[in-house]
Amino acid sequence: MDEENQSNEGYEPAPRDFLHEARSRRHHTRAWVRRAVFFLVLFFLILISAKLVGGFVFVAAPQVPEAYDPVTLKPKKPAGFLRHLGYSFFSKEPRLAGESDDRVNILLLGIGGEGHDGPYLTDTIILASIKPSTQNVALLSIPRDLGVKIPDRGWYKINHANAFGELKSPGAGAVLTREVIENTFAVKVPYYVRVDFKAFQELIDTVGGITIAVERAFVDAQYPASDGGYQTVSFSAGVQTMTGGQALIFARSRHGNNGEGSDFARARRQQQVLLALKEKILSFQTLTNPVRLNSILNSLDTHVATNLAFADIIALVKMARSFGEPRLATVVLDTSEGGYLEESITEEGAYVLLPRTGDFDEIQDLIKNIFSNAAPDSTPIQTTPPPLTKVNVEVQNGTWRAGLAARVRQELRHAGIKVTTIGNTTKRPIAASGVYTLSHITAPDVLDFIVQTLHIPVKENPPAEESATSTTDILIILGEDYVE
Repeated sequence: MDEENQSNEGYEPAPRDFLHEARSRRHHTRAWVRRAVFFLVLFFLILISAKLVGGFVFVAAPQVPEAYDPVTLKPKKPAGFLRHLGYSFFSKEPRLAGESDDRVNILLLGIGGEGHDGPYLTDTIILASIKPSTQNVALLSIPRDLGVKIPDRGWYKINHANAFGELKSPGAGAVLTREVIENTFAVKVPYYVRVDFKAFQELIDTVGGITIAVERAFVDAQYPASDGGYQTVSFSAGVQTMTGGQALIFARSRHGNNGEGSDFARARRQQQVLLALKEKILSFQTLTNPVRLNSILNSLDTHVATNLAFADIIALVKMARSFGEPRLATVVLDTSEGGYLEESITEEGAYVLLPRTGDFDEIQDLIKNIFSNAAPDSTPIQTTPPPLTKVNVEVQNGTWRAGLAARVRQELRHAGIKVTTIGNTTKRPIAASGVYTLSHITAPDVLDFIVQTLHIPVKENPPAEESATSTTDILIILGEDYVE
């Protein structure tokens, strides 16, 4: 120990230059900060460049149908590094007004249009509400004879609002009607869609008709005829496929017998038609293709008025496709026991419907809580047929149209028919379609429904070169004559 002390004796370490060390640390810190700032600025410059090069179309949802992927309905990712980078940081998924509050409201209006009596009086008024988080959908039908206050006009029947708006400025009718709905029922309604009879018919014919389960037969001897008089129309009970013209009569009839002779019965049928149309559109993916959808909207042109942008429509279609089987609430404001309205006569002698309580507070509360409160008349509406005989159905595509068998399977599944097998025929193309029974199981209900839905005849024997799986009871062969 002494030797060690002696060896270190007289040694003094060099004094530390704390000032130099501090300056050195500050220098390195400043260099690191400068590099970080440089890369941060460079990063934002790249983003800004990408935004400018990519165009502002990716900042908001695109309004061009070609900009969407036809399967996912998401905006397509652009080619090129800068455009792709701009898309990644600035693009937004189409988002509907009201989604942030979990309530999307859309006003649906139907009018006669040119060539009809009272062309701008609303024949149909439905407030559709969607609750995305729970996949709930509610349809509230508002009778056209409901007395409401219309700005600058005073108290009138609600069906006059659209006509007054059109008189003030062409195209403003739906806007004024929406304003009246918002003021009367204390509800925000960001969107509206108004169609006339021509658009209604063409849309249903475009999708190949709709399938309706008519609850009860009725005859209406006072349905308006084209010559200004009346004609007799009738519907039998049961499942049937309706053309656009037939669906229009079914939805408009208001003098039928057997309990179908009121505006309230008509409102329920209108809801049924609307839901059936929605099912038919979603059952065929080609109809929800953005390009095809845009083509249909353009063909209807002046017969449809809406403030929904194309991106909003795509967002709605995408939402509807993701819902599967939504929980449905259907309400008709009527004068039934426990209903919300009562009949009255104005001083001028006009028939009108008014809130039974003297104000709209009760109805406002109904609308506000429509997803949580069960309305007195919220009975389920049957949009698909009752359970059919359980048989094994096979669909074979005899054309070169890719995915045809899968699309038909989807349509039949929506109707409650189980399709166990799909595929292609051995020989293609096959000219004529046909439905063939291959087992001893009798299923006239299924056969009738397939024939009515697909418009394919029943035939005795399939083509000699074609065969089905051993468990198939009914074989459907789709030929070149099949129309989607």
